[in-house]
Amino acid sequence: MSDNPDWVANYFNYFTEVEEHFQRARGTSLFLLSPLDWALIESWKNSGVPLEAVLRGIDAAFEKWRGRKVKTQMVNSLAFCAQAVLTEAQVMAGTAQPRSRKETAPPFALEELRGYLQFNAAALPPEYREIAAALERLAAEVEQHYEDLESLEQRLTVLEEKMIATARAGRTEEQLLQARQDLDRQLRPYRGKMTADQLAMLEKQYLERNLLEKAGLPRLSLFYMR
Repeated sequence: MSDNPDWVANYFNYFTEVEEHFQRARGTSLFLLSPLDWALIESWKNSGVPLEAVLRGIDAAFEKWRGRKVKTQMVNSLAFCAQAVLTEAQVMAGTAQPRSRKETAPPFALEELRGYLQFNAAALPPEYREIAAALERLAAEVEQHYEDLESLEQRLTVLEEKMIATARAGRTEEQLLQARQDLDRQLRPYRGKMTADQLAMLEKQYLERNLLEKAGLPRLSLFYMR
């Protein structure tokens, strides 16, 4: 998390903006992003890559692709744009200007937030009762947390990390190996376009998303209220 005064607007628009921009750049609005693509977006978000850098990187990658005389295949993954996004993020880091502080309204209503916390608490199986109880407490105190969504997001991140650890302990060695093999197969064409740090972050996000999906567990981040 950062101290950016526009944190609320930037954070919760990130996912949708990237998805829609990639679809427009590709020229196919019905194109569905893969689990790897979602994990990549989340890795950019969590590592502090500005939304504008991601959008510029997507444009730059497609411009380069369209300039090729021979196009052997369509761009079928956001990972194709990874290097261009990194380049744009580096450019922006060197030219960033101080931003004026302004008030930004939360992107959802208080009761929507309460309902989201309660829904996730109810969705958790009995072995996650401690996490469910923590979510219920947050829902009961939602008025005070609504005033500081960044702090609430940090609390939810801690709870999600505990949930992931429990879910991982419940998977067999073969199930964990299968998830990693699936990831390696999807990443193989794009490894040369990413740095070691990017790959490590992406692998972590993908494996955690896969783990939660296989266990039928909800994501707790406010990011998923979109």
